[in-house]
Amino acid sequence: MNEKLDQLLQRHEELAAQMSVQDYEDTQAFVRASKEYSDLAPVVEAIRALRAAEREAEGLEEIMADAGGDAEMRALAQDELPALRETIAGHEHRLKVLLLPRDAADEKNAILEIRAGTGGDEAALFAADLFRMYQRYAELRGWRLALMQATETGIGGFKEAIAEISGGGVFARLKFESGVHRVQRVPETESSGRIHTSAATVAVLPEAEEVDVAIDERDLRIDVFRASGPGGQSVNTTDSAVRITHVPTGIVVSQQDEKSQHKNRAKAMKVLRARLYQAERAARDAERAAERKSQVGSGDRSERIRTYNFPQGRVTDHRIGLTLHKLDRILAGEALDEVIDALTTHDQAARLAEIS
Repeated sequence: MNEKLDQLLQRHEELAAQMSVQDYEDTQAFVRASKEYSDLAPVVEAIRALRAAEREAEGLEEIMADAGGDAEMRALAQDELPALRETIAGHEHRLKVLLLPRDAADEKNAILEIRAGTGGDEAALFAADLFRMYQRYAELRGWRLALMQATETGIGGFKEAIAEISGGGVFARLKFESGVHRVQRVPETESSGRIHTSAATVAVLPEAEEVDVAIDERDLRIDVFRASGPGGQSVNTTDSAVRITHVPTGIVVSQQDEKSQHKNRAKAMKVLRARLYQAERAARDAERAAERKSQVGSGDRSERIRTYNFPQGRVTDHRIGLTLHKLDRILAGEALDEVIDALTTHDQAARLAEIS
């Protein structure tokens, strides 16, 4: 382990030396080196903190082992050592977490897809609530959320909403949100005050670049049609809407929010690329699923992951048994980090258990 840590420290110093060269000719190489240097920085900080604490502990142990030394100093060293050992254990844990293999998609932007499930109009209203929750959360984190497509119900609900969220580490924060979100509340249209249960599905897909997934144009069937709004009225007089079918997988993506057929095609390709990339990731994850029984969730949109109970003001994440009585603050995006942090910690603990 120490040898590996020494190698990381050495690599960090090598990168610093490389980037200090004034005539760096290869711009892309400089960008890669800068990113690697930045990624290593917290690891190097943790290594140095750990080794400083270990040296301090060795010094205390030497004082305690010196039978001819000052008795008061030995007693003081004996008092300080337990707390220092706890500090060392904390540094070791932090270092192990930092050294866990990283998900290659963690730093990517994300495509957020929300669809109303069972529950009719109430499910569509809940889907809109979830969309606003992620929209507010994105604002709080300084991310940019751009609505790509929405199918509204006319009463403030969403049958479907697709958005692109861009910023630092978007997918890493949102990747555990995929699945079925259930709501229990009294609908505004319910005169008897009876609690209804509805659901909406959320899918968070890492945005894929062309280098991440190759799409053969010959595998695509592209149809164009006239865009229409709620109720079927025409919102465009030209065939600007685009429907792309990836024949090998049967994945279909439609886009009609833009007046330009070219822009609709570009947006549809972005969503298709993300879905294909996620399908590839899901296939790889399935191969490891049997070995990893303690995973937070498969990301399968059919898995029920969370319940929002309005009468009790609580949100329960069923994967980790977490219940928070902060429903309003979670839906406002303010306390969503508490759920996401707990899921991330659980995932890290499960992965640490696999390698220990």
